[in-house]
Amino acid sequence: MSPSEGRTGTGRAAVFDVDGTLVDTNHLHVVTWWEAFRRAGHTVPTHAIHRAVGLGSGDLVTHLLGEDGAAAEAEELGTAHKVLYAQYFERLAALPRAGRLLRRLADDGWTVVLATSADGEELSALRRAIDADDAITATASADDVSEGKPAPEPVERALELAGVPAERAVFVGDTVWDMRAGSGAGVTCVALLCGGIPRADLEEAGADAVYDDPAHLLAELARSPLA
Repeated sequence: MSPSEGRTGTGRAAVFDVDGTLVDTNHLHVVTWWEAFRRAGHTVPTHAIHRAVGLGSGDLVTHLLGEDGAAAEAEELGTAHKVLYAQYFERLAALPRAGRLLRRLADDGWTVVLATSADGEELSALRRAIDADDAITATASADDVSEGKPAPEPVERALELAGVPAERAVFVGDTVWDMRAGSGAGVTCVALLCGGIPRADLEEAGADAVYDDPAHLLAELARSPLA
């Protein structure tokens, strides 16, 4: 489906977060952020880091250290995290049936777009893990937006790439930040529990429906907002 078809109102967009939604990476991010903070002399509990995963690098540091602590260290900490996380690039694993879900949606006429804070080699590694490039029309990455989630801009950019209005789009993510971004963009929000965030928190942040993981969503597709 082309973007021009979307602008006529006949298209539908399925927008997906990647980390924790399609690829099993959230706990790898927790461990590598924890180590980056530790090396810089900060003791940050892993549970706090887990709840911050999904924010862009600078926003995550600010969220965990506060404005004063983050200003001088955000870039250095972000670089340390990238280096530590890169050691896992060749071992990243897609969540159950993630690629099959994307292909099924593409076959059903949905324009599939990724919306992620990842970019460069990290994004390439994530896409290799998903192994469904034939089903993905476009990607809105960190390079394409000025504000990351929970701002709605990543989802809005994905809709622009798909050429589809918000009322004909569904955003699938796994964090509170995803749900807030999708709600802010005016799309239907579907949450997955495989990122480790409680159902109640996801629903409070704007989730219209909640599933265990991509395999569960695929199994329930006919009864889901992506029907």
